[in-house]
Amino acid sequence: MKTLRVIGGLALALALGCSRAPRDEAPWQDLFNGKDLSGWEQLGGSAEYLVEGNEIVGRTVHDSPNSFLTTGQEYSDFILELEYLVDTTMNSGIQIRSNSFPYYQNGRVHGYQIEIDPSERSWSGGIYDEARRGWLVPMDGNPEAQQAFRRTDWNHYRIEAIGDTLKTWVNGVPAAHLIDDKTRTGFIALQVHSISEEQQAGTEIRWRNIRILTDSLHRYSKPTPLEPVRTLNELTRTEADQGWQLLWDGKTTKGWHGARLEGFPQQGWTVENGILTVLASGGEESAAGGDIVTDATYGDFELRVDFRITEGANSGIKYYVDTQLNKGEGSAIGLEYQILDDARHPDAKLGNHEGSRTLASLYDLIAADAAKPVNPIGAWNTAYIRSDKGHVEHWLNGVKVLEYERGSEAYRQLVAESKYKVWPGFGEAERGHILLQDHGDRVQFRNIKIKTLNP
Repeated sequence: MKTLRVIGGLALALALGCSRAPRDEAPWQDLFNGKDLSGWEQLGGSAEYLVEGNEIVGRTVHDSPNSFLTTGQEYSDFILELEYLVDTTMNSGIQIRSNSFPYYQNGRVHGYQIEIDPSERSWSGGIYDEARRGWLVPMDGNPEAQQAFRRTDWNHYRIEAIGDTLKTWVNGVPAAHLIDDKTRTGFIALQVHSISEEQQAGTEIRWRNIRILTDSLHRYSKPTPLEPVRTLNELTRTEADQGWQLLWDGKTTKGWHGARLEGFPQQGWTVENGILTVLASGGEESAAGGDIVTDATYGDFELRVDFRITEGANSGIKYYVDTQLNKGEGSAIGLEYQILDDARHPDAKLGNHEGSRTLASLYDLIAADAAKPVNPIGAWNTAYIRSDKGHVEHWLNGVKVLEYERGSEAYRQLVAESKYKVWPGFGEAERGHILLQDHGDRVQFRNIKIKTLNP
């Protein structure tokens, strides 16, 4: 009888052991100590954050912008898991690889947000670019993930950020898969969204079991069946809705030709891996492949271009270009958003107006703000130019660095004091080509997009 009891006990132990979930041996770290908000900092708005039990609670308030409870530490590659319970009338999100800089919209929090959306739209788990590009991965094409969200119960998120790849899961269901390299590091934050006067203050979202992995990520990363959304040389959902168009398709030379050619240059430029490169050729202006211009001309517009320079490089983005003006040596004539390595290229100290040949300046006419945000050599920067009914703005990495009025008395005086004075009516054409300059230095371009205004 004793032997039978022992055998029976062993069988029961084996059965129980087989029924248990496999032990999670991953080296997780808790981001919340379950007691207080040590290690967290509030940015943005004035929503209330507090600790109740083992939960962080966020409560809405009136007359406040979006609020963010941010980690004091920044993270690059990681796997994040957490649970949340959200009031059905709220909107919220989890910020990852996000930042707050004094020069960017007065410190506004910006970066990737994993959406928390209990509304009828049900876009929870989608990826939004807060205070920058808008929707990157909306959820209207993933009904399984939309249905996985529980409106009146706790939900579980898994978020993977490894290299240029972001993946999300909602209650174990694959939600989003994004390939994008806009930002590689930043803090994690818990958002309480702003509310209108009609909405009730004091509505809550609760978070618990917030943990992160930062080691051996490829060992613990999970595969996803979702096809990735790629942003390289593609329009985001928000851009498409706003009327943006690709000015370069990322694969061919379609839509562009040499400024002095009928076709695209046979040398001096390459298209590879979604990048358009002007090759180094000794630093001379338009002496190799030469400048390239759009086939089409543009009037009022918004233009956005990513560019990456090498040490000592010089190039430019020109607009309202008339390729018939200059038939001699040098570049085609037009207004120029200067691209330059200010620290190493001598042009940074030249020009009739101090600083007017530095990065993001209106070349030889108006200097860009000296406090402009510049990413280091080898990193991508983003140029943005807006021209609307004579008012022109230059932006660099999301920050406005100069503005002026085309055709104004002040503008014409600047032209009269510059090397452009030999060109009557310089920069005042109603329409013109967009140009990328060959100045003999290696410079790369991608994500070239335009939005026409006042057609």
